[in-house]
Amino acid sequence: MKADHFEQQKLLHLAAEDVALTQLAHRQRNLPEVTAVEAAAEAERSLSGDVVRAETEVRDLGREVKRLESDVETVRAREAKDQRLLDSGNVSPKEMTNLQHELDSLKRRRSDLEDQELELMQRLEDAESALASAQQRLEQARAERERAEQLRDDALADIADGRKRHEEARAEVAAGIAAPLLSLYDRIRTQTGTTGAAMLRARACQGCRLELYGNELAAVRNADPHEVVRCENCGRILVRTAESGL
Repeated sequence: MKADHFEQQKLLHLAAEDVALTQLAHRQRNLPEVTAVEAAAEAERSLSGDVVRAETEVRDLGREVKRLESDVETVRAREAKDQRLLDSGNVSPKEMTNLQHELDSLKRRRSDLEDQELELMQRLEDAESALASAQQRLEQARAERERAEQLRDDALADIADGRKRHEEARAEVAAGIAAPLLSLYDRIRTQTGTTGAAMLRARACQGCRLELYGNELAAVRNADPHEVVRCENCGRILVRTAESGL
């Protein structure tokens, strides 16, 4: 294939834009801000679980405290009833003795229940404190996740802006290249995954960094300036300039 020597040099500008686009794509695939968001979200999920468990414990202890409060009130009501009977004097000596024994038993029962109630109330207070601490940590984690998401979104927006600029610049350069040469370049670019052309500098292909020797070097040196020559190693179009060392 033949193409104007100066038109071939435009391929270097096209390759520069493709390198920039490839770098942007690589940056997006390996964006640390994305990893940071995932880590922050995982921390938030873990702390959310801590809050749920703490809330459950507070509810359970709260129900236990109310149950004990009800039991204590029931015993007190029974005590008051027995005491009124004793104070009335309308019971027989045997009933009086039985009532006194029951009162003693009720007092012991109430004392045990009140001790349990105090213990549960302390546990409830500790659980409420733990819940408040877990909620605070969760709020901090949520704020950190939101900050991480903002940094990720800013980075993605920067990448999108860069991609738009380089795609527009690439389209402008491509518009000035003949269709056959551009088609060959794009086909090679698809094969290499990066660019379809590279500068020949100091007798070395800048695409694969290998120096030309022997027959390959002679063929390039003797080729017509308008002949499209390619690197035998990587297949890229070799763009010759004053720096080619031929």
